[in-house]
Amino acid sequence: MQKFKNRIGIDVSKLTLDMHSAEHNKHLKISNDSNGFKALLKWLKELNIELHDVLFVMEFTGGYEYRLVQFCTAKQIAFCRISGLAIKRSMGITRGKNDKVDAFRIAQYADEKQKTLEPSKPINTSILKLKELLALRKRLVRENAGYLSTIKGRKDMYDAPKSDLHVKILNSKLKENKQYIIQIEEQIQSLFEADDTLNNNYKLLLSIKGIGMVNAAMTIGYTENFTSFIDARKYAVYAGVVPFEYTSGTSIKGKKRVSQIANKELKQELNQAAKSAIQWDEEMKQYAHRLIDKKHYRIILNNVKFKLILRMFAVVKKGELYVDRYKLTA
Repeated sequence: MQKFKNRIGIDVSKLTLDMHSAEHNKHLKISNDSNGFKALLKWLKELNIELHDVLFVMEFTGGYEYRLVQFCTAKQIAFCRISGLAIKRSMGITRGKNDKVDAFRIAQYADEKQKTLEPSKPINTSILKLKELLALRKRLVRENAGYLSTIKGRKDMYDAPKSDLHVKILNSKLKENKQYIIQIEEQIQSLFEADDTLNNNYKLLLSIKGIGMVNAAMTIGYTENFTSFIDARKYAVYAGVVPFEYTSGTSIKGKKRVSQIANKELKQELNQAAKSAIQWDEEMKQYAHRLIDKKHYRIILNNVKFKLILRMFAVVKKGELYVDRYKLTA
């Protein structure tokens, strides 16, 4: 692992970047654009910090840091994106916050964790576009769910006919959003077809019963095409499907349960995949039927999600389509 003499904590926002050098105890505020990056280079030079010997540590915001990451990639500056929750929980008891203080705290975190921090890989532009398309699709799907709920409510309470103005407008918006969702899914398909590496893994994931377009695309997006997560269990923890023990001494003997610190969006989509797998995959169906009298359905569903994650990582690692071995041995 490469060791860096200098570590700089960066608080990222849409328009500005606050930076703090842990070694020099210096702060800099710049605009989040090319002019700001020029000022950053000048600041580093004034502090006698070599570009090859500095690590930028920033929160993972999901978008606002993209310009900075592009700059770091172009200048071959090492950077590390960290979950905001990981940084927050490492601070202990704190009071108050502002951008300058946040930059200092991130630099402090980098200084304390310097032995374990590893530089992040450059962002794949295709992965970034994929995440943006998935986020837009999710927004439209949620809008449609709200429209459907309102339409149902008006019909139940007022016995509203299709000619009712509210129903008419919302049905029009539903139809419009469905067309947009189709366009987004076509764009996602085109994105995969333009990148052989993404397309190969996408086809591998689709060979697993229960895994459809949305789950395959989300898995590729959130694992950054299986580069940010190379271990299935770690990804399962991230998705919130791995139960943890809750015990202490002799008095607290709680049941194992999944943590609420998880990507709820992934977990929700995997829920649909697990239900589909139980219905159409014979092995999963037999597994669920065998345990239905012994375990709660939610536990069975959670176990199926974990099995699906294991399968996804296995097919990508082997580079082979999923083979239903249950049928072969039946």
